[in-house]
Amino acid sequence: MLKSPILSNNKIFKDKRGFFQEIFKKTNINFKLFIKFTAMSYSKKNVIRGLHFQKKNKQTKIITIIKGKVLDICVNLKKTSKNFGKIYKFILTPGKVLIIPNYYAHGFECLSNEAYLLYHLDNYRDKINESGILFNDKNLKIKWKTKSPIISKRDKKLMSFKNFKDTVKTL
Repeated sequence: MLKSPILSNNKIFKDKRGFFQEIFKKTNINFKLFIKFTAMSYSKKNVIRGLHFQKKNKQTKIITIIKGKVLDICVNLKKTSKNFGKIYKFILTPGKVLIIPNYYAHGFECLSNEAYLLYHLDNYRDKINESGILFNDKNLKIKWKTKSPIISKRDKKLMSFKNFKDTVKTL
């Protein structure tokens, strides 16, 4: 079982036509994962998405950036973990692959003019159990790069980390 997010620099095979890259290869990482769902997001500069998680039907994520640059944030939400509340930060650019265990909240900030992210997930989206923690939670103290973030209405209403600790039983 994965204990923390893993950043992988998968080899890119370039030639005069462009490039080819393997995103996920089971032999490279020792855990079981069955991809059921693939999605893509597009974001403009200064957009912050997250910090999202699912209360039930949790999702392990394999994230690849197709174009652009993002600051990716993962927060350990497993209350029984010695790393509960620990924040992991990654700069993702094309060629990087991030694997996130299913008990992490996830979010990112678009640092380039635009960014395209591809998600491979081991569980379907479950709208009833979608949740999240405020990107600017005072207890998490995440240092985002932008001073004027673009945030969705939904993400502005997410719970605080304290509220998560008090109300969500466990992930």
